[in-house]
This record gives sequence, structure tokens and C-alpha cells, in this order.
Amino acid sequence: MIGRAGTAYPSAPLPDVDQQKEKHMSRIRQEKLLLIPILAAILALAVEHAVLGAGQVASLLGAAALIAAIVVGSMRVAHHAEILAHKVGDPYGTMILTLSAVAVEVLILAIMMSNGSSPTLVRDTIYSAVMLDINGILGLAALLGGLKHGEQAYNDDSGKTYGVMILTAMGISMIVPEFVPSDRWQYYSVFTIGAMIALYALFLRMQVGTHSYFFSYSYPGRQAARPWDQQAETPADSETQAVEEEHEGSTLWSIGVILFGVVLIGVLAEVMSVLMDAGLEGTGAPVALTAILVAGISAAPEILTALRAALRNRMQAVVNIAMGASLSTVILTVPVMEAIALYTGQPFVMAMTPVQTTMVAITLVAAAINLNDGETNAIEGMTHFVLFATFIMLAFLGL
Repeated sequence: MIGRAGTAYPSAPLPDVDQQKEKHMSRIRQEKLLLIPILAAILALAVEHAVLGAGQVASLLGAAALIAAIVVGSMRVAHHAEILAHKVGDPYGTMILTLSAVAVEVLILAIMMSNGSSPTLVRDTIYSAVMLDINGILGLAALLGGLKHGEQAYNDDSGKTYGVMILTAMGISMIVPEFVPSDRWQYYSVFTIGAMIALYALFLRMQVGTHSYFFSYSYPGRQAARPWDQQAETPADSETQAVEEEHEGSTLWSIGVILFGVVLIGVLAEVMSVLMDAGLEGTGAPVALTAILVAGISAAPEILTALRAALRNRMQAVVNIAMGASLSTVILTVPVMEAIALYTGQPFVMAMTPVQTTMVAITLVAAAINLNDGETNAIEGMTHFVLFATFIMLAFLGL
């Protein structure tokens, strides 16, 4: 640009279109793992009827392949949930992680129930999720973390709060229904929905409000870096973190991937449910097997996150993930599924069996004792892990 006296002025810089394109391409390349569930969904929709016609073995193999694709998709959903969690900080971070897993679980359950699955599937899945979260995730993390670090500290207020709310929610929704007459189930379902919403509303107010300190722990001499990690942050870490945040993309991108991933998981779950029902028909396989698979799919990302936190001596993150996931599973899944039952007019069985009630009682009593002093160790972790092994054994026995 030339001024009045012939002086040259620099032109205003134009947006670097190529750089923007490269940034978008970089984000897309990061999601290359999503190609697995995308291709699986396209292939499944195309060959579903052919696989069903090929017999039970082909149906089971197809269902197994789709389960693997669903796990990959849920891992990407959890990855972007972690990015959002990192940006908003604790306790919102842990809440985003657990809610993303519960959303996947509710979606799969709703699809499988609409396809005429067992009336006990919802009950068995919630029960399996609690066993997996408290005894599996918390037990294994405390065991491995205790063997590596000895006693691991956390805020005991969180364990007590989670424990009493899980006990109340499961008691209302999965024990009391045993005594409700079958011709009055609609009334109790409406009450259950209201009770779960009230409990969760209060819990959210505590978790993000004046009692948020219940769910955090200040490690001596260390600054929290991530809600689930809480490591010391050095200047080098901060620089690396900034580069990672820029590389990972914007908040809107993460939200978009999460929403797309949930829809994709829904498509895969629809076909997987049909193939699994066909593959297991007449085999005598226990319904609990399907419930464990659904619980395992939704909890897969949480397992890895919790184990990393335990090995880094961050037990507060493990407690928040394991106990928070259990509470969210019960308190959010129940009202959604009860609402579906009321809408369709088709009730399902929510009352636990005597064996399930006994296992839940033992688990919550053990958790109340172990999470009462603000420290975990390998012995406490082993007690929960043995309970998890007992749960798996009972499932194979059909109990």
C-alpha cells in the first residue's frame, strides 16, 4: 500500500487459509481410530441379514466384532470427555467422564430393551456396573497402587458421601420393588423417577457448590494438573500441555466428536443386539453375560483412567471415578429406563435376586469400612477384587 508521499505501508495480514486447513486436517487425522466403528457400522448395516442367515456362530462372531468397534468408539468419546474435563477442572471433570460413560450405557440398554431383550437386563446391567466399578475398578486400582506406593491418601468425605447415596439409590430402586404389587408398578415407577431426580439434583449441588471440597484432595507440595491425575505441574509440563491443547482442537470439536460417537455407538448397538440375541438363542447362556458386556463396554475408558491415576498415587481420582460412576449409573439409568417402561407400558424386573442383594450389601459394607479413614492400601484393594472375582464366578454359575 502506498501513502500520500509515496511511503509504502505494510498490507494487513490475510488469514492463513492453508494453515487453517492444515489444522482441520490434523484434527481429522487424530480421529483415525473412529474409522473402525464407522466402517463397522456401514458393513454391519449392509450384511446384517446375511450374517443372521449364516447361523449362530456367524452371529456371535459378528456381535463380538461389533462389541470391539463399540469399545473403540467409546474410548474416543471418553478421550474427548477427558479433554473437556481438563478444561473445566474438578469436580466438573470427573462428572463429565462418568456422565459420558453412563450416556453410552443408557443408549445401549434402551436399544437392547426395544429389541425385546430379557426383562431383567436393566437390573442385571446396573448390578454388574456397580460390581465392576466398586469391586473391579476401585479394588484393582487400590491393589496395584498399594503395592507400588503403600498407603494412598484421599478425602474420606467423598467415599462416605458416595457410599450412602449409592446405598439409598439402590435400596429405593432395586430392593424395595420386590415388595411392590405388580398391579401398582406404575405408581412406584413415577415415585422412583422423582426420588432419583431429587437425589441427583442435591448431589450435583453438593459436588459443584459449597461442598465441592468433599470430592477433591490437596496433595502436599503438589499442584493439581488434571482432575483425574492431579500431578505436579512444572513449567515444561505447562508448555507441553499448551501444545497438546492446541493440537487436540477446540471445545466445539470435542463436543461434536462426542455427539457423533454416541450416535455411532447407537447404530452399532442396534445391530449388535440383534446378532447377540440370535447367537445366544437356545444356548442356555445366562442373561448376566449380556449385562456384564454392556457394563464393561461403558466402563472400559474409566478402567484405564483409574488405573493410571492409582499408579501415579492419585487415589482421590480413583474414588471419584469408581464411586461416582456407580452412583451415576444407578441414579441416572433408573429414571430413564423407568420412563421408557411407563411410556411403552411394558414393565421390567428391577428387584434384585437374593444373591445380588447379598453381594451388594457385602460390597457397600466393605466400601464403608475401607473408605472411612482417608487412606487405601493393598489389603483393602484385595478385598474388593476378591468380591469382584466372586461376582464373575456367580455370573458363570447363572446366579
